[in-house]
Amino acid sequence: MRLYSWNVNGLRAAARNGFQDWLEQTQPDVLCLQETRANPGEVNPDVAQPAGYAAFWNPAEKKGYSGTATFTKTKPLSISNMGVNKFDVEGRVQVLEFEPFTLLNAYFPNSQPERARIDYKLAFCKAVQALCNKLRGAGKSVILCGDYNIAHEEIDLARPKQNVDNPGFLPEERAAMTRFLKAGYVDAFRQFNKAPGQYTWWSYRGRARANNIGWRLDYHCVSKEFMPRVREAAIHPDVMGSDHCPVSLLIE
Repeated sequence: MRLYSWNVNGLRAAARNGFQDWLEQTQPDVLCLQETRANPGEVNPDVAQPAGYAAFWNPAEKKGYSGTATFTKTKPLSISNMGVNKFDVEGRVQVLEFEPFTLLNAYFPNSQPERARIDYKLAFCKAVQALCNKLRGAGKSVILCGDYNIAHEEIDLARPKQNVDNPGFLPEERAAMTRFLKAGYVDAFRQFNKAPGQYTWWSYRGRARANNIGWRLDYHCVSKEFMPRVREAAIHPDVMGSDHCPVSLLIE
């Protein structure tokens, strides 16, 4: 089973830049999208409800902002949001229960310049970890995928020294991710690839993508007891259509 996660930076824009062709060629079993920035009725019907997929949308109340959506070939046993209003109104998380695991499709907030939303971001991190722990406590295997808006370690961005005080690499954010991993979760990609230069987001400015001056902000983290079922975790930097690229997880 192959799971993909992709911050599309606006699904309407991605649809104009080859999203549908990519989906038809790649055929993921589950595709989690973040920053959809649309309601399904605002998107071409073939994109909002791709052939062969069940589509579940979770738009933000604010139009043109945030939002998540999941397309899956296997219908989940259940689907819900976080149950925390201040995050649910921004369409931040979908929780999909499948037979072998529970999948969380998450779009973590950006802490913004001058730490404008750092308290909101850290509260979100804490709430997501609590939800994952609750699921594990109920005997569920957990996969948390999406745009974390955090480069965890210096290896996860091209210019760490210049970005210590910038959103996405703030000490508080990195510490929140460390706490999450120490609570019994595994950054799946780093289990298979420990090389530098592996990024999932690039600024549109200064030929950053062409020069691979990027950040790794998109992850699949899994509960440690589920890791033996993970066969591959990959980044797909050649896929265009967004300032992020897709990331994938192959499980048996």
